[in-house]
Amino acid sequence: MLTVLKSFLKASLRTFQRARRARIGLVLAIALFTLGCSQVYLPAMDTNPWQTVAVPGEATLSDIAFTADRNHGWLVGSRSTLLETTDGGQSWTPRRLELDNPRYTFTSISFDGDEGWIAGQPTLLLHTTDGGQSWSSIELDPKLPGDPFLVTALGSAKAELATDIGAIYLTENGGRNWRALVQGAVGVVRNMNRNEDGRYIAVSSRGNFYSTWDPGQQVWQPHNRENSKRLQNAGFTKDGLLWLIARGGQLQFGQPDADYETWSDPIAPEPATSWGLLDMAYRTADEVWVSGGSGNLLMSPDGGETWVKDRDVEDVPTNFYRIKFLAPERGFILGERGYLLRYAGRPEAAESS
Repeated sequence: MLTVLKSFLKASLRTFQRARRARIGLVLAIALFTLGCSQVYLPAMDTNPWQTVAVPGEATLSDIAFTADRNHGWLVGSRSTLLETTDGGQSWTPRRLELDNPRYTFTSISFDGDEGWIAGQPTLLLHTTDGGQSWSSIELDPKLPGDPFLVTALGSAKAELATDIGAIYLTENGGRNWRALVQGAVGVVRNMNRNEDGRYIAVSSRGNFYSTWDPGQQVWQPHNRENSKRLQNAGFTKDGLLWLIARGGQLQFGQPDADYETWSDPIAPEPATSWGLLDMAYRTADEVWVSGGSGNLLMSPDGGETWVKDRDVEDVPTNFYRIKFLAPERGFILGERGYLLRYAGRPEAAESS
């Protein structure tokens, strides 16, 4: 009887030890899973500074600009979409132009004071000198290399026009004559951005490489991407350095006092973001916003060192294609199907102002 009791106690002890080890393993697994999730999914922002604005129509929005009156602005997009605001972007009204094709895609708009320009595809360039009360069509050379892609107002009767294959032209007489700034083109581009000092960066249509152009150069300078991930977009930081977005939600930043081929190590702010990032813009010298597909919107308060996610806009059913800050407290995010976000500021910023 005693032998049986001892065997029973030993078996019970082994069972208890196995159960205890199993519980410890489960706790460790949960801890590791939680730690992994903290590294894969970003924390949420404390407050959402963006207001969703109702925009007429379901066009994909391309660009936004304001006149000398900071409350008076224009928004352009696909399907010949031209919208006007007189209250700083809180509400928008459609404006119809007499065009030969109702299906133009307006790709870019720019104002300097009350003089503005709209670039569109197929080949279209519009000009206004009265804040948009009237628009005139600028006749372009039928042999223009590529379609108008990016236009920049530079002052009275002066503007710069870049096409979707990288041809760049300058007019100083309201579009009557144009002077080529680049000899030859770079090829079809996916995205193109211009810095305030006149420098350009463009990403090739397939994302295989990026190209840069500085004022005075005869041709674009091509640069190979650093890794296997295809490029999505590129642009300039507040201090004139470069940034790159690659597929898979990967970011890189150009280094100070370096050429256009020296980059920081790649970072992926949120590895679980499989739908990719599309655009980047700086609100201040340190605060950077990055937008992407499926309502994806991230923010770094320290130039890309740490990141948080704006989860209040995750349910907005659109891809956020473009971020544009006109001033630290004036910004917009443009999406498809007529979705627009307007920067309304944080409560603490409003209270301190």
